[in-house]
Amino acid sequence: MMSVYHESTVGEKMDWLNDALDKQYTLVTALKQTPSSQVLLLRHKTLHWPIVKRTFTGSAEVYRHLLNVTHPHLPRIYEVVQRENIVTVLEEYIDGCTVAQVLETGHYTERGTRQVSKQLCDALSALHSLGIVHRDIKPENVMVDCNGMTKLIDFNACRLVKPAQSKDTQLLGTAGYAAPEQYGFKESDERTDIYALGMLMNVMLTGEHYSKQRARGRLGKIIRRCVQPSPEERFSDALSLRRAL
Repeated sequence: MMSVYHESTVGEKMDWLNDALDKQYTLVTALKQTPSSQVLLLRHKTLHWPIVKRTFTGSAEVYRHLLNVTHPHLPRIYEVVQRENIVTVLEEYIDGCTVAQVLETGHYTERGTRQVSKQLCDALSALHSLGIVHRDIKPENVMVDCNGMTKLIDFNACRLVKPAQSKDTQLLGTAGYAAPEQYGFKESDERTDIYALGMLMNVMLTGEHYSKQRARGRLGKIIRRCVQPSPEERFSDALSLRRAL
């Protein structure tokens, strides 16, 4: 597919995209619905190829940076269109289950936690190399596909790191996983995602938030460093965390 977000014809291309989807695809189900976003699973009428249509209120800036990026632990982004503050994205469908769904039936083993977390570190390294901070790592946004590959999804809360900015202009994230700096104290950066990944690992191992029950052993020590309130006391980047794992 070709990129369709040129500002001069954005209205026409939004209409063209919606018309093409209506003609060529059928709605399978709504994967997610909130007051500000909608995620639909569509299937091509003749090729039977599944695709995700994501619509949300916000900026398309990050999704544009991810257009046609190929990485084993990130979904492919095929099309991005923005009309005023409404963004429509077409992306790869991941056939699998979320970490949240796995946790409904029990905890992860230490080996399983390491495997998922190392792959998430690879995904974060790719995002961070593009200047992107995810800012919403949580069980619902981590998928494991039918081949056992971990995928980090949902870039609605992502932002581009801007060195001249002293703090985030838009406060996004999920309570319990969001780092202190996401509440407006300073600008979020790569270490913000390290914090959330540490919280995620603790939940995967114990089934509880870090404030209620802390993982023990070698992984417990790694998690404790990830979730330090001060970014300077965390792992400096995803590669350093991966080495520790």
